[in-house]
Amino acid sequence: MTPAYDRLLQQLKRLPGLGYRSAERLAMHLLVEKPEVMEEVISSMGAAREAVGRCQICGNIAESECCSICEDPNRDRSTICVVEHVPDLIAIERSSAWKALYHVLHGKLSPINGIGPEQLNFRGLEARIATGEIMEVVLALSNDIEGQATCHYIQEELVQTRQIKVSRIGFGLPSGGGVTYADSVTLRSALEGRRNYE
Repeated sequence: MTPAYDRLLQQLKRLPGLGYRSAERLAMHLLVEKPEVMEEVISSMGAAREAVGRCQICGNIAESECCSICEDPNRDRSTICVVEHVPDLIAIERSSAWKALYHVLHGKLSPINGIGPEQLNFRGLEARIATGEIMEVVLALSNDIEGQATCHYIQEELVQTRQIKVSRIGFGLPSGGGVTYADSVTLRSALEGRRNYE
Protein backbone atom coordinates (compact mmCIF):
# COMPACT_ATOMS: atom_id res chain seq x y z
CA MET A 1 0.00 0.00 0.00
CA THR A 2 1.00 3.66 -0.05
CA PRO A 3 3.06 5.41 2.68
CA ALA A 4 0.16 7.77 3.47
CA TYR A 5 -2.21 4.81 3.87
CA ASP A 6 0.29 3.03 6.12
CA ARG A 7 0.63 6.14 8.33
CA LEU A 8 -3.16 6.40 8.63
CA LEU A 9 -3.39 2.70 9.50
CA GLN A 10 -0.70 3.03 12.19
CA GLN A 11 -2.49 6.00 13.78
CA LEU A 12 -5.86 4.24 13.75
CA LYS A 13 -4.32 1.19 15.41
CA ARG A 14 -3.29 3.40 18.33
CA LEU A 15 -6.95 4.04 19.18
CA PRO A 16 -8.42 1.84 21.95
CA GLY A 17 -10.37 -1.16 20.71
CA LEU A 18 -8.94 -1.07 17.19
CA GLY A 19 -6.68 -3.90 16.12
CA TYR A 20 -5.12 -4.28 12.69
CA ARG A 21 -8.27 -5.60 10.97
CA SER A 22 -10.58 -2.96 12.47
CA ALA A 23 -8.15 -0.16 11.62
CA GLU A 24 -7.81 -1.50 8.08
CA ARG A 25 -11.61 -1.62 7.63
CA LEU A 26 -11.98 1.90 8.97
CA ALA A 27 -9.19 3.27 6.77
CA MET A 28 -10.66 1.64 3.65
CA HIS A 29 -14.11 2.93 4.52
CA LEU A 30 -12.86 6.51 4.87
CA LEU A 31 -10.52 6.46 1.89
CA VAL A 32 -12.31 4.31 -0.70
CA GLU A 33 -15.91 3.50 0.16
CA LYS A 34 -17.10 6.79 1.73
CA PRO A 35 -14.43 9.44 1.12
CA GLU A 36 -17.01 12.21 1.62
CA VAL A 37 -17.29 11.17 5.27
CA MET A 38 -13.58 11.80 5.85
CA GLU A 39 -13.97 15.62 5.77
CA GLU A 40 -16.87 15.48 8.23
CA VAL A 41 -14.86 13.27 10.60
CA ILE A 42 -11.80 15.55 10.41
CA SER A 43 -13.96 18.64 10.91
CA SER A 44 -15.79 17.12 13.90
CA MET A 45 -12.55 15.99 15.51
CA GLY A 46 -11.02 19.45 15.12
CA ALA A 47 -14.11 21.15 16.55
CA ALA A 48 -14.22 18.73 19.49
CA ARG A 49 -10.53 19.24 20.17
CA GLU A 50 -11.09 23.01 20.40
CA ALA A 51 -14.35 22.92 22.36
CA VAL A 52 -14.16 19.96 24.74
CA GLY A 53 -12.06 19.96 27.88
CA ARG A 54 -12.25 18.78 31.47
CA CYS A 55 -14.74 20.06 34.00
CA GLN A 56 -12.81 22.14 36.55
CA ILE A 57 -14.80 20.57 39.39
CA CYS A 58 -15.22 16.86 38.67
CA GLY A 59 -13.03 16.06 35.66
CA ASN A 60 -15.89 15.07 33.34
CA ILE A 61 -15.87 16.33 29.75
CA ALA A 62 -17.27 19.83 29.35
CA GLU A 63 -17.49 22.67 26.84
CA SER A 64 -17.23 25.31 29.57
CA GLU A 65 -15.54 25.47 32.96
CA CYS A 66 -18.14 23.13 34.50
CA CYS A 67 -20.01 20.17 33.07
CA SER A 68 -23.81 20.00 32.98
CA ILE A 69 -23.88 17.55 35.90
CA CYS A 70 -21.95 19.86 38.24
CA GLU A 71 -24.16 22.78 37.19
CA ASP A 72 -27.42 20.86 37.71
CA PRO A 73 -29.13 22.34 40.82
CA ASN A 74 -31.32 19.23 41.20
CA ARG A 75 -28.37 16.96 42.02
CA ASP A 76 -27.68 15.79 45.58
CA ARG A 77 -24.58 17.85 46.39
CA SER A 78 -23.70 15.95 49.56
CA THR A 79 -22.67 12.72 47.82
CA ILE A 80 -19.93 12.03 45.27
CA CYS A 81 -19.47 8.91 43.18
CA VAL A 82 -15.76 8.43 42.37
CA VAL A 83 -15.04 6.74 39.02
CA GLU A 84 -11.87 5.91 37.10
CA HIS A 85 -12.76 7.30 33.67
CA VAL A 86 -15.41 9.39 31.92
CA PRO A 87 -16.95 6.30 30.19
CA ASP A 88 -17.64 4.90 33.69
CA LEU A 89 -19.54 8.09 34.53
CA ILE A 90 -21.47 7.84 31.26
CA ALA A 91 -22.41 4.21 31.98
CA ILE A 92 -23.74 5.10 35.44
CA GLU A 93 -25.63 8.11 34.05
CA ARG A 94 -27.19 5.93 31.37
CA SER A 95 -28.57 3.63 34.09
CA SER A 96 -30.45 6.60 35.66
CA ALA A 97 -29.56 5.10 39.06
CA TRP A 98 -27.49 8.04 40.35
CA LYS A 99 -28.83 11.51 41.12
CA ALA A 100 -25.82 13.00 42.89
CA LEU A 101 -22.37 14.23 41.79
CA TYR A 102 -19.30 12.52 40.35
CA HIS A 103 -15.54 12.77 40.50
CA VAL A 104 -13.36 11.35 37.70
CA LEU A 105 -9.85 10.25 38.70
CA HIS A 106 -8.71 9.59 35.10
CA GLY A 107 -7.15 6.27 36.07
CA LYS A 108 -6.20 4.28 39.14
CA LEU A 109 -3.03 3.86 41.17
CA SER A 110 -0.57 1.54 39.47
CA PRO A 111 3.04 1.89 40.67
CA ILE A 112 4.16 -0.77 38.17
CA ASN A 113 2.97 1.48 35.34
CA GLY A 114 4.31 4.65 36.98
CA ILE A 115 0.89 5.97 38.00
CA GLY A 116 0.99 7.51 41.46
CA PRO A 117 -1.28 9.98 43.27
CA GLU A 118 0.27 12.92 41.39
CA GLN A 119 -0.90 11.56 38.02
CA LEU A 120 -4.53 11.25 39.10
CA ASN A 121 -7.25 13.77 39.98
CA PHE A 122 -6.88 13.38 43.76
CA ARG A 123 -6.25 17.08 44.47
CA GLY A 124 -9.65 17.98 43.08
CA LEU A 125 -11.34 15.33 45.21
CA GLU A 126 -9.45 16.46 48.30
CA ALA A 127 -10.54 20.07 47.69
CA ARG A 128 -14.17 19.03 47.34
CA ILE A 129 -14.03 17.00 50.56
CA ALA A 130 -12.37 19.91 52.38
CA THR A 131 -15.39 22.15 51.76
CA GLY A 132 -17.32 20.18 54.38
CA GLU A 133 -20.35 19.76 52.11
CA ILE A 134 -19.67 16.11 51.25
CA MET A 135 -21.33 13.56 53.54
CA GLU A 136 -20.66 10.38 51.53
CA VAL A 137 -18.09 9.20 49.00
CA VAL A 138 -19.16 6.22 46.89
CA LEU A 139 -16.25 4.37 45.29
CA ALA A 140 -17.18 2.96 41.87
CA LEU A 141 -13.71 1.72 40.95
CA SER A 142 -12.78 -1.57 39.31
CA ASN A 143 -12.57 -4.69 41.43
CA ASP A 144 -8.88 -5.47 40.86
CA ILE A 145 -5.66 -4.88 42.80
CA GLU A 146 -5.15 -1.36 41.44
CA GLY A 147 -8.80 -0.45 42.07
CA GLN A 148 -8.59 -1.73 45.64
CA ALA A 149 -5.32 0.16 46.22
CA THR A 150 -6.95 3.35 44.92
CA CYS A 151 -9.96 2.86 47.21
CA HIS A 152 -7.61 2.30 50.15
CA TYR A 153 -5.67 5.47 49.31
CA ILE A 154 -8.86 7.55 49.19
CA GLN A 155 -10.02 6.10 52.53
CA GLU A 156 -6.67 6.51 54.31
CA GLU A 157 -5.31 9.73 52.81
CA LEU A 158 -8.34 11.82 51.87
CA VAL A 159 -11.29 10.80 54.02
CA GLN A 160 -10.11 9.14 57.24
CA THR A 161 -9.85 12.24 59.44
CA ARG A 162 -13.28 13.55 58.42
CA GLN A 163 -16.78 12.47 59.39
CA ILE A 164 -17.63 11.17 55.93
CA LYS A 165 -19.25 7.87 55.06
CA VAL A 166 -17.29 5.85 52.51
CA SER A 167 -19.03 3.07 50.58
CA ARG A 168 -18.19 0.93 47.60
CA ILE A 169 -20.49 -0.25 44.86
CA GLY A 170 -21.40 -3.93 44.95
CA PHE A 171 -19.84 -6.37 42.52
CA GLY A 172 -21.28 -9.69 41.62
CA LEU A 173 -23.23 -11.72 39.14
CA PRO A 174 -24.75 -9.88 36.19
CA SER A 175 -28.50 -9.91 35.80
CA GLY A 176 -29.45 -13.18 34.13
CA GLY A 177 -26.01 -14.67 34.81
CA GLY A 178 -25.54 -17.99 36.55
CA VAL A 179 -23.20 -19.19 39.29
CA THR A 180 -21.77 -22.06 37.25
CA TYR A 181 -19.84 -19.93 34.77
CA ALA A 182 -18.82 -17.06 37.07
CA ASP A 183 -15.14 -16.67 37.90
CA SER A 184 -13.91 -16.89 41.49
CA VAL A 185 -13.37 -13.12 41.92
CA THR A 186 -16.93 -12.39 40.79
CA LEU A 187 -18.35 -15.07 43.10
CA ARG A 188 -16.33 -13.77 46.06
CA SER A 189 -17.57 -10.23 45.40
CA ALA A 190 -21.15 -11.43 45.07
CA LEU A 191 -20.99 -13.26 48.39
CA GLU A 192 -19.23 -10.41 50.22
CA GLY A 193 -21.70 -7.86 48.80
CA ARG A 194 -24.79 -9.82 49.88
CA ARG A 195 -27.66 -8.09 51.66
CA ASN A 196 -30.82 -9.17 53.47
CA TYR A 197 -33.43 -10.85 51.30
CA GLU A 198 -36.67 -8.91 51.29
